[in-house]
Amino acid sequence: MKSFKEMVAGYSRFRSGDWEEQRQRWEQLKDGQSPQVMVIACSDSRVDPAQIFDVDPGEIFVVRNVAALVPPFETTPGRHGVSAALEFAVQFLKVREVVVMGHGMCGGCKAALTQDLHGTKPGEGGFVAHWIDMLDSTRDPIAKTLGTTGREAERAMELAAVKVSLANLRTFPCVQEKEASGELDLRGAYFAISDGLLHLLDEDSGEFAPA
Repeated sequence: MKSFKEMVAGYSRFRSGDWEEQRQRWEQLKDGQSPQVMVIACSDSRVDPAQIFDVDPGEIFVVRNVAALVPPFETTPGRHGVSAALEFAVQFLKVREVVVMGHGMCGGCKAALTQDLHGTKPGEGGFVAHWIDMLDSTRDPIAKTLGTTGREAERAMELAAVKVSLANLRTFPCVQEKEASGELDLRGAYFAISDGLLHLLDEDSGEFAPA
């Protein structure tokens, strides 16, 4: 894996390669951005949305966090980073689609399933535990049926997490309004690291199928 020093060398290659090749694109982007799609993905280093979807700079508005989770609409005090990004994308950039993309071998979903971090202090796992407890109610039936270890249970948790985030998206008034008017579409996706396959959610059936 590369160090930051090696990444800076990569920046030099970018400047003399891709940046020069797309100079006109970057010139346009200096005046603003107008992506049509927002992608909510995991912070996991193996699942870069721009790489997976092979898009140019400025084409997707991306938010990444542990397990690609969206919290429900809340007005309680706190730092609502995902909510702020969603609000900006929907209300100001006026994106037409929001995609929640989960992935295989997700550490956050695994922790939600095992609950190994429950009871830990902030800074020692507590921040993660409080974040992924959004999945607790979904986790229980999976744990009862499939247990809390093994890929079958983990995959079930990973797929379920996408549905939880979609449900939470629909608690935001701006999302409700724009989805009802046809101005906004919500989509669920799942990227399998092991074979590189992207799966899309059919919300009518509740099933994921290869894209």
